[in-house]
Amino acid sequence: MESLKNSSQPDILEVISDLSNEEVFTPPRVVNRILDLLPNDVWSNPDLTFLDPGCKTGVFLREVTRRLFRGLALAIPNENDRLDHIIRKMVWGVATTELTSLMSRRTLYCSKDASGEHSVVKMATASGHVWYEPLEHRFSGGKCEDCGSSSAIEREGRDNYAYGFIHKEGIKRIEKEFPVKFDVIVGNPPYQMDMGETSDIPLYDKFVNQAIDLNPQYVAMIIPSRWMAGGKGLDDFRARMLSDRHITDLVDFPNAMDVFPGVEIQSGVCYFLWDRSYNGDCKVTLVRGDEQVGPVPRNLGEFDVFIRDSRATSILHKVLRESGAPMSEIVSGQTPFGLTSNFKGYRHGDKQEGDLKLYLIESQKRVERWVSRSQVTKNPDLISGWKVYVPEAYNGGTNLPHRVVGPSFVGGPQTICSQSYLAIGPFPTEAEAQSVQAYLNTRFFRFVLSLRKISQHAGKSTYGWVPQQTWDRTWSDADLYAKYGITQAEQDFIDGMVKEITE
Repeated sequence: MESLKNSSQPDILEVISDLSNEEVFTPPRVVNRILDLLPNDVWSNPDLTFLDPGCKTGVFLREVTRRLFRGLALAIPNENDRLDHIIRKMVWGVATTELTSLMSRRTLYCSKDASGEHSVVKMATASGHVWYEPLEHRFSGGKCEDCGSSSAIEREGRDNYAYGFIHKEGIKRIEKEFPVKFDVIVGNPPYQMDMGETSDIPLYDKFVNQAIDLNPQYVAMIIPSRWMAGGKGLDDFRARMLSDRHITDLVDFPNAMDVFPGVEIQSGVCYFLWDRSYNGDCKVTLVRGDEQVGPVPRNLGEFDVFIRDSRATSILHKVLRESGAPMSEIVSGQTPFGLTSNFKGYRHGDKQEGDLKLYLIESQKRVERWVSRSQVTKNPDLISGWKVYVPEAYNGGTNLPHRVVGPSFVGGPQTICSQSYLAIGPFPTEAEAQSVQAYLNTRFFRFVLSLRKISQHAGKSTYGWVPQQTWDRTWSDADLYAKYGITQAEQDFIDGMVKEITE
């Protein structure tokens, strides 16, 4: 009980190292920001139940217990009775691994054995209310029917990460162990499944979906922000979140290091509050370092992806009011000519009759090689025209202003590219291609593009809001600002977000 009252001691959970990229530990100060979203009256209601479905260090359970210990002082004046009531009847957890179950019990009960003599409340079993049991994936057609992981996860000598909260067998066991309907679900779920040589798959969406499907009064979680505009297999989750009018608050950090020091998470992180009884606009707050924008009431479902900075919406509305085809109609898809990034069927210097010039990346540099026309399996109509080649991926860090996309260049007839680039075109003349490249270099173009770009990748759909122009001039920002009625204040905002290209 002393640990609940004494906050002057250093908190080891502020500095404990993460176990892996899949499971990021949450500092107590961040936990409390998330818990601050919940209404104050939850802390003084002795009848509510709380669940963390992805316990790692047990910090959410501890901070919930601390708040309840203070909030229930009037309802249960005796401190021993109060703590006993909270631990036995209000706070529950599902650990992600055996190790994190022991850590969580040590954090909550001050003992890894919740039934032992050192436990702050002597529970009936060693696990107390922190559940963990090893499970197996249910593979069908090479994929787990519950979490979507492939059978490649079953590698000898490693945990299979069959998390109980998102597997049907786990839910059955948890419901048997915890015969309780939970009122408040909080936590920081595992973010992704490391599939080794194949692409990682997201997991946090499954934790959020399962939490909401249990129909508690409140759900408050911190998750990666990539769902807002991209992410493998996240289309349905994005649609659900953007259309859900029960989300009252969304706090977004484009740079994850503002939340988790030393941890890089592409696209940043966010936390939110879902309230079963609420139906309305969401209060959105954007935080970049010391700068905070909002909270601003917004309809999350206004667009098919989420615009992270509220100040950008007025500009986008002006752009979308103008009729015209989007750039995505003339931007190729991935592998424009069917050649992947690891394509090796090219020649260095021995050009042969009928060869095409191939642009690709080697050792992070653009190089030119030669390849037979027979290697082209997609978009043969692009070969004979002029194109603008633009990198499909560009990171550039989190500092603003940002370049948004890598350097583009004009390619003539009989040229192709590998998967490292997208091809824009074709155009009948070099002058038109140069007009397009000038457009790509404007801040206006790259700002509108950035509104759909959540990670380093910018595929065809990312260009869906960027309007096409007439390719008969060298486009400048002054021309485009005048055309779309961009105010001086809006221009200043764009200048602060997008780096000028001078080369």
